[in-house]
Amino acid sequence: MNCHEGQAASARLRCIRVTAGTTGTSRTAAEGSASPVIRPGGPDRHSGGHVHLNRTLTRTLVVLTGIALAVPGVVTPRPATAYAAPADAPGLQTVALAQVSGAAAATASGTVAPRTTQPFSLIGATWTDPAAKPPGTIRVRTRSAVTGAWSAWRTLDADEPDAAEPGTEPDGRRGGTDPVWVGDSDGVAAQVITAPGRTGTLPDGMRLDLINPAAPEPAAAGGATGPGVTAAPRAATQAAPSARAASRARPLPPMVTRAGWGADESIVKGEPQYTSDVKVIFVHHTAGSNNYGCAQSAAIIRGIQRYHVHSKGWNDIGYNFLVDKCGTLFEGRGGGADQPVLGAHTLGFNSHSAAIAVIGDYTSIGAPASVRAMIARVAAWKLGTYGTTAAGTVTLVSSGSDRYAEGHAAVLNRISGHRDTGYTACPGTTLYGQLGSIRSLAAAAPAGLRLSRIGGAAKGSSAYYTRGTIAPHWTIGTSTTMLWRFDVLVDGRLATSTPAAHRTTTLRLTPGRHTITVRAVGLNGISRSFARVVVADTTAPEFTAGPVAALATGSLQSRVPVRLGWRAADAGELASQALIEPDGVRLSGTATRLATTMPAGHATTFTLRANDEAGNAGFGSVTRTASVAAESDAARTGSWRTLRSTAFLAGQAFHSTTRNSTLTWRFTGRAAALAVSRTGVSGRVKMYVDGSYVGVVDLRARGVQNRRSAWVTYWGSSGRHTVRVAVEGSAGRPGVVIDGLVILR
Repeated sequence: MNCHEGQAASARLRCIRVTAGTTGTSRTAAEGSASPVIRPGGPDRHSGGHVHLNRTLTRTLVVLTGIALAVPGVVTPRPATAYAAPADAPGLQTVALAQVSGAAAATASGTVAPRTTQPFSLIGATWTDPAAKPPGTIRVRTRSAVTGAWSAWRTLDADEPDAAEPGTEPDGRRGGTDPVWVGDSDGVAAQVITAPGRTGTLPDGMRLDLINPAAPEPAAAGGATGPGVTAAPRAATQAAPSARAASRARPLPPMVTRAGWGADESIVKGEPQYTSDVKVIFVHHTAGSNNYGCAQSAAIIRGIQRYHVHSKGWNDIGYNFLVDKCGTLFEGRGGGADQPVLGAHTLGFNSHSAAIAVIGDYTSIGAPASVRAMIARVAAWKLGTYGTTAAGTVTLVSSGSDRYAEGHAAVLNRISGHRDTGYTACPGTTLYGQLGSIRSLAAAAPAGLRLSRIGGAAKGSSAYYTRGTIAPHWTIGTSTTMLWRFDVLVDGRLATSTPAAHRTTTLRLTPGRHTITVRAVGLNGISRSFARVVVADTTAPEFTAGPVAALATGSLQSRVPVRLGWRAADAGELASQALIEPDGVRLSGTATRLATTMPAGHATTFTLRANDEAGNAGFGSVTRTASVAAESDAARTGSWRTLRSTAFLAGQAFHSTTRNSTLTWRFTGRAAALAVSRTGVSGRVKMYVDGSYVGVVDLRARGVQNRRSAWVTYWGSSGRHTVRVAVEGSAGRPGVVIDGLVILR
């Protein structure tokens, strides 16, 4: 294997062959000389750590104890140191990086045999002083434990110093790169490349840290050992300031807990620390490969935790949250996901902030929609907990970073990228460009809130009506994942709150008119609402007039035409009415009259029902009897002739053409109707009620119409009355046929 893949053919290459294991116990190489090496492609420190192969002269100046690397140039001699994994840090292999010079570089072979390591899946480089920086770009390549193939060169991002807050537990902390997930591997090679014309010295104690997240941790000191024994879990939270208590009802986004991804609580140092609030969410990426499977995400995070603790000397994993490319959220640093845990993620700005790291490299590809949605969800929830949204900016004072010196103020978006506070490519150029849309999503108000119906209530012309218990149902366009809750208020006072996934609730209203408000509250605390008027009505409608029954004009062939009249009222609004006996007839809520019929000769009860919008019902009834007084029962004057036919009531009727011939009926009742036969040559009659003239009735009609009610009168109450009909003797059509008098009692 060549030390430098892609080396220009004309370049002079000098490599050291190393045969020792990763502990550096033995190696073979010529030493004591140095020679320049021409290397295409120097790194751009601010470009995200990529090596551009179209650049010119660079220098490679590192020896990896136990692996292969190229060594050009004259550099300061320094002995190679081998690091072994601490006894309390299983799963960590350390391989020293040593700087060489002199004859060794000049006489070394041009190829290096692959070196075998113990299994590992995550790799990073660390050094003793957290404030130190390597003199160039650190690149590694690894051998797959599955296929045996060597990977392409990967850059370890070392864009800024240690992200831990300055002054926080400095003992044992190390500087280092971000770790890179490389999958199951058992071999490694490394190189440090400087820019053209630059020389430098490797930081003291520089080494590769190879992490195996599958390696078991030791049992707790003094505890039992053996299968199934694990260290006692560390408390997940610590008592938080009381100012945060009120916000704990805000639902946490669904996440894989520390226990879920297998956090090793036994390696966590000390109790969690808290900042007072969260004003900014910093977005990071872990860099490395995007080719992992989401089933590997937990292992990647375990590896990152071990790297942060064992390799960098931090108390715990640095990030507050992590999200994989499938959009699954993971709890990061311990102390309570719902608390403002002080992390180690953004140099100079760990206070008043939280960080979410996307697993993978988003320099040239964007984060999937599910990832962006989860970042927005976490930001809306976390910022909203402390009374702010993702919109706008905030000013934070740096505690010291490579971009903002200690005490300098930085104006930051509420959702910022790591590069906003330091000279780093993180969170990748493409993901950084997506932060604007993520902010918009996180800062958006609930949208599309609509009432679909109110169960237990009917919609009237200006309000909803109920007898007391209602169940409003609503819809909303905003995803449930971006909602906190729904509040339901009655007359401006909170009646109940429901979880974000609910779209209905039940209320019991007191009688009267109420304003019901449904308020959707987003995770970010922004709300939108709608209101409806609901009248709780337990009083049945009342018939304030009637019902009354009166005779009507029309056919008397088989039944007597009747006109019903009434007036119903309600405290709310009438929905409908109906005649429920003797026949079923639906009526509108505004109806006040109905034409119907009844049989002659026996009592008939008419019952009406009035329904209000709340579902209450009121009833009204009237009972009447219709009978026919034959024409022969009337007192006669003038000239009348008897006509006999089955077309007439009772088989006969009186006919007269003589002017002022009369028929008079005396009876007890409350209404009367004149029964006649009508033809095209029928004349007119004059009507008298209780001795008073009331008008003329023209009996002419198209065709022959027997058994017809042609005239009616109504008194309102029953009494003794007289009805008289007199022949007018109309010119050209003097004749009339009288068939009796219908009386309503």
